[in-house]
Amino acid sequence: QVQLVESGGGLVQPGGSLRLSCAASGSIFSINAMGWYRQAPGKERELVAAITRGGSTVYADSVKGRFSISRSNAKNTVYLQMNTLRPEDTDVYYCAATKKSQATKAELYDYWGQGTQVTVSS
Repeated sequence: QVQLVESGGGLVQPGGSLRLSCAASGSIFSINAMGWYRQAPGKERELVAAITRGGSTVYADSVKGRFSISRSNAKNTVYLQMNTLRPEDTDVYYCAATKKSQATKAELYDYWGQGTQVTVSS
């Protein structure tokens, strides 16, 4: 089993920045691709960004140019740097990991964190 623990969420003003972190523990040898998803109440979980073990990335159109995903395989940690935040970025953000080499669909991820709230408001 793999445990994922997110941190770094909070309240920020529009135009501000936050950095989310997700630390993996347990059977980390099984982890390949990792990603960040977000979900608002009553809505489906949507991909924010994903990254392969080799560092290839994919982003949702709504965050391109503002968010950046990265990972440290040595630290078993994935990061999401969020800049120029907007009120519509307000959501619960989830870290996810999969045994697959790459994945953008939520159903392809094997492990999920508990989520961290990001609120963008003045």
